[in-house]
Amino acid sequence: MLLDCGQPLPLLRHTDVPPRVIENFILTGYRFPNYSLRDCLLSAFRPTNETGNFWTHFLPVFVFSYYFVEVFGWDGAPQGDAPFFYPLWNYYIGVFCLLMASSMAHLLNSMSLVVREVCFFVDYGTISSYTVGSSLAYYYYIHPRAGVVEKAGQNNSYSDVEPEPAGRLSSSHAVQHFNVFFETCYIPCACVVAIICVLSCCNTRQRWRRHRYIIRTFVFLLPFLVSSTPIFYRLFTRSPYPATSSSFAVSASMPVYFYRHCLWLLVSAIFNISKFPERLAPGRFDIWGHSHQWFHCFTFLSILDELHMIKTEVKALLLGPSLLLPPAAQPHLPGPTVLSTYGVMLLLQTTIISIIIWFSWCASSSYGPQGDKLDKEDHKEHTKCH
Repeated sequence: MLLDCGQPLPLLRHTDVPPRVIENFILTGYRFPNYSLRDCLLSAFRPTNETGNFWTHFLPVFVFSYYFVEVFGWDGAPQGDAPFFYPLWNYYIGVFCLLMASSMAHLLNSMSLVVREVCFFVDYGTISSYTVGSSLAYYYYIHPRAGVVEKAGQNNSYSDVEPEPAGRLSSSHAVQHFNVFFETCYIPCACVVAIICVLSCCNTRQRWRRHRYIIRTFVFLLPFLVSSTPIFYRLFTRSPYPATSSSFAVSASMPVYFYRHCLWLLVSAIFNISKFPERLAPGRFDIWGHSHQWFHCFTFLSILDELHMIKTEVKALLLGPSLLLPPAAQPHLPGPTVLSTYGVMLLLQTTIISIIIWFSWCASSSYGPQGDKLDKEDHKEHTKCH
């Protein structure tokens, strides 16, 4: 195969690339395994089988940021650097890193086999970080005790405002039974599960490859179930806000966003596992419209509805500051601290980075020799060209 000097590297068929690069039912559009950084960046504007994967997570960064900053312009909102917004900023960091890492992984993975492995290890790590960022936001804004007044050392769940709806648990009764879990176990459990997910997903790139898409999809079902515990609690109990308050009216839309969040996650999982539509017509959806692009799109829709869900609860808290602050309290909203938000994320990221380094070293040991061989072949082809 001769390369045209000064021209973009040719796109290849699945028979011309290393087996590690081949995606099921994608037959053409593969980039040369030894792209330079410049070639990878330019390939974002060239139709390849990774172009759509890049843009479907890169562009959402700006869409998400647009809806995110809206919170800081609300009436009654504290300054953006106030402790009240620490969990929200951690959530933003988690989503931002997830979208950027995924888009960059798809853009840069053709530099070498080792770089390809490292790119997706980082991708899995940011997914886990995102789940913990979500958990922090849920804990401080959708926590069962959020909006509950503390009076004389006891919480008042407004049980005197109106009777409990039939078939629902008593808020005060449920808080008493679940308080230990939420106060002491919820965030640690979210972190442990996130670490397990990183380990499992990274392992699918070295073993269990035949069922890797199914494993990766179901592995992330566990952090969803753990992180969503405060939401499940709220769905099965009464709202902590008085029924006649503005906070109650705003918070009432939270379940709708959560159900849509779950729907988009389900649809994205179906595309990721089934490999439709390219399974039906191999080769026809190589560049545009294959399952991973749809997986990205529906995943982002789920994140966007999750953001709207969190924003409704933030707004509900801001509309009822008396629910959060006793009369003699300081003027800022209490609760989150640097240690309990940024500190948690920093500890998690340190652990995840250690895991990524370990798997990257293993990948370098396994695929480094193959990369050297490809480099030599690439050098020979360029020599012929000159």
